Amino acid sequence: MYNNPYMNYQQNYNQQSMNDRIDNQIAQLQQMKEQMKHQQPTSINQTFQLAPQQSGMRYANSLDDVNKEMVYADTPFFSKDMSVVWIKNNKNEIRTYELNEIVPKDAKDMQIEYLQAQIQELKGMIKNDANVSNVNAKQNATNTEADDGATGTTVKKSKSSNVSKVSGSQEE
Repeated sequence: MYNNPYMNYQQNYNQQSMNDRIDNQIAQLQQMKEQMKHQQPTSINQTFQLAPQQSGMRYANSLDDVNKEMVYADTPFFSKDMSVVWIKNNKNEIRTYELNEIVPKDAKDMQIEYLQAQIQELKGMIKNDANVSNVNAKQNATNTEADDGATGTTVKKSKSSNVSKVSGSQEE
C-alpha cells in the first residue's frame, strides 16, 4: 500500500493544496495588516460616573438650569454675575438668595460716612426749623373765647403767648 503510486500522488496533492491554502491565508493576513496600517485608529472614550459628584460650586444661568441638575447634597448654584445664589438639596427644594458685595472700609471711609450722615441730619433740622418760622402770628397768640351773657354772642380775646420779662430800674 505504501508502494502504491496513486497514494503518493494523493498525498502530494493534499500536501500541495494545504500549502496553497496556507499561502492564501498568509496573503490575506498580510493584506489586512497593510489595510490596518493605512487606517486611522478610532479611539472610543467613554467615562462612567461611579460615585456622585462632590457638592461643589456650580454656575447656572437661570432657575430652570438649577431645576435640571440632579444633586445628592446641598449644592450652591451661582449666577454668572454672582448676584444670585440658588441652593438645591437632594429633595429638589431650591432656596434663592440675593448677593451683595461687602466692601471693607477703613477708618477714613467710616468717618466720611459718619460726617455725611450728620450733614443729612442737619439739613433735616434746617428744613423743620424753616417750616416753624413761617407760622402765622395768630398761632403764637393765645385765643380765648367767652360767652357774653347779656347778648349771647361770643367774644374773642387775644393775648400774646410771648411774655417778655422787663426789668425795672431801681431808683436810689
